[in-house]
Amino acid sequence: MSAEPTRSAPRIARLATLAVALGLWWWPVPEGLTAPAWQLFAIFVAAIFAVVAGALPILTSSILALAAAVLTGTLAPDEAYSGFANSTILLIVVAFLVARAVVLCGLGQRIGHAVVSVFGRSTLGLVYSVFVVDGVIAPAFPSNTARSGVIYPLAFSLAEAAGARPDDPARRRLGGLLMFSGIASLSLSSALWFTAMAANPLGAEIARPFGVEITFGSWLIASSVPTLAAMILLPFVLYKLMAPEVTATPAAPAAARAALKSLGPLRRNEKIVAAVFAGMVAVWAVAASLKIDSTAVAFMGLGVMLVTGVLTLDDIAKEGDVLATYIWFAVLFTLSSQLNELGFMAFLGERLAGAMGALSGIWAGLLLLVAYVLLHYLFVSQTAHLLALFGVFLDVGVKLGVPAVPLAFLLLFATNFFSGITPQGSSANLLFAGSGYLTQGELYKLGAISTAFNLFVFVIVGLPWLALVAR
Repeated sequence: MSAEPTRSAPRIARLATLAVALGLWWWPVPEGLTAPAWQLFAIFVAAIFAVVAGALPILTSSILALAAAVLTGTLAPDEAYSGFANSTILLIVVAFLVARAVVLCGLGQRIGHAVVSVFGRSTLGLVYSVFVVDGVIAPAFPSNTARSGVIYPLAFSLAEAAGARPDDPARRRLGGLLMFSGIASLSLSSALWFTAMAANPLGAEIARPFGVEITFGSWLIASSVPTLAAMILLPFVLYKLMAPEVTATPAAPAAARAALKSLGPLRRNEKIVAAVFAGMVAVWAVAASLKIDSTAVAFMGLGVMLVTGVLTLDDIAKEGDVLATYIWFAVLFTLSSQLNELGFMAFLGERLAGAMGALSGIWAGLLLLVAYVLLHYLFVSQTAHLLALFGVFLDVGVKLGVPAVPLAFLLLFATNFFSGITPQGSSANLLFAGSGYLTQGELYKLGAISTAFNLFVFVIVGLPWLALVAR
């Protein structure tokens, strides 16, 4: 009796997706937009709708969207395929393989036991350990994508040490909690430190003509209270939402210490991976100041691991999820970037901002902030979002009487804390999204809830604080 509705649900979702795509495609092109811009918007929205509605997996939906964009003449082939050569996407793929080497050689298990021995009396303690480690190392990493290559092996090792496996439903929620904690942590640590994400200094430069002067110190003062409040509260919210199968583990620290003792000293492969990984982390930390390409650093680390045999071609061949992640993110990155290039993002931002002309003061600022966050559903890059909309929203807000300094800070903080709103909302999410612990539906649900929670905290806590310190 119940099997038929289950089988018909994807069919209904696919018909709904087709209706959305065709309805938007044939809708009259709004004045101020070109036909290709509107048609690409229809394709992009249909692709995301298909995933959220459960009509298609994200890989299938992305591939069909790419084919539709080229075959309809909406995008030229060289434009449509440009994402596959993007250095940030390649960095994620290589970082995924390096992270797997940390696990395969046994170093990840050792790291997991070491963290459990300190924080492992409860699952919530493990979650907080991810946030603490990320928050401490964040100021040295101007790339949250590169930092994800450090946090992901930690989260994955903690999951394995706690007995969670992607293919074992017994503790999958526990593993999923740790994976999404990595996504959530990266979104907040990037807001805490001025140097933790490349778009932060860029946003400061855009805000300068509006009379907003932002330095490392002024950013930290402005961000400290709302961001730390979110970092303290959000792990508990995620813990309650995901309800891990295991909560209290009072015997885990002692068991972890015993496991560490049984492992003995570091083995050859562990030493090599540890040295390579430490070297990559050190170079990533100074890559921006020394003008070193982070992707090349990742390729060098992967090459050393292949030469030394700690990672083999057979190991790489088994990582089928890496190729799938590479394809779907490259496609969505391209579609979002081309929407921006065709002027759709600026058009939408200006129209939304212009519609608020009857408002003034704090209400205008709040609506601008909410709209700015929600529009990230259309972006797969925080930097692209900032470049397209930050200046527009700040300009409109100032004209409506919103004080420039607090509005600039809130929009810049949002550029970070909304990164987890979708699995493709930041390239830093991809390692965790591809771990196998979370479904696409869970990622979208958790992303929406955690982003809404962060928005609430930054408004309720951040606004009064900014009124005191940001002038």
